[in-house]
Amino acid sequence: MNQRIKLIWDFKGPNASQTAAHHIIHLEEFSRSEKLENTLCGLENVHDMHHIAYLVVEKKHMDDLKERLKPHRGQLYQEK
Repeated sequence: MNQRIKLIWDFKGPNASQTAAHHIIHLEEFSRSEKLENTLCGLENVHDMHHIAYLVVEKKHMDDLKERLKPHRGQLYQEK
């Protein structure tokens, strides 16, 4: 499998959980409309006031998506 990148958006504050969950809807819609394959969208709870939304994509898409989607940060994705 190709190397994959986890694009991450941080949401902080009392509404972080709801905002991150809503952001996932848009990431999933984007993935479908762009016909991206081998993607994974998800949420992580860092703590009560910090949640992240993420989109895992193949590394070949990283530069394009970084420019278009403006994630806050990214990292190599490790399969669990």
